[in-house]
Amino acid sequence: MDMGKRLKELRTSKHLTVYRISQDTGLSPNHIRALERGERNPSLETLSRLCGSLGISLLELLCEDEEVSYLTEKERTLVEYFRTLPDAKADVLLTVAKALNE
Repeated sequence: MDMGKRLKELRTSKHLTVYRISQDTGLSPNHIRALERGERNPSLETLSRLCGSLGISLLELLCEDEEVSYLTEKERTLVEYFRTLPDAKADVLLTVAKALNE
């Protein structure tokens, strides 16, 4: 498996920019680009951060089978929409979700 290629495919399929992933993970945009080009090997900690930002599990990252997921289709769709929101709107969505859960 080409980890860099897989990371880039997942990021672009979710319409996320390197900058957004950088903001979510605390990794520099240059570091993320180097990972995607295969110029650097990610640590487990880095993979964990990237998975969190992409809204996937480590298993989903490492398995190229799209059927592997602990999220339902509705949950996956919600995460994908959430990831595309600007921070202010994401905060509003979280507030609404918390209120609905009470």
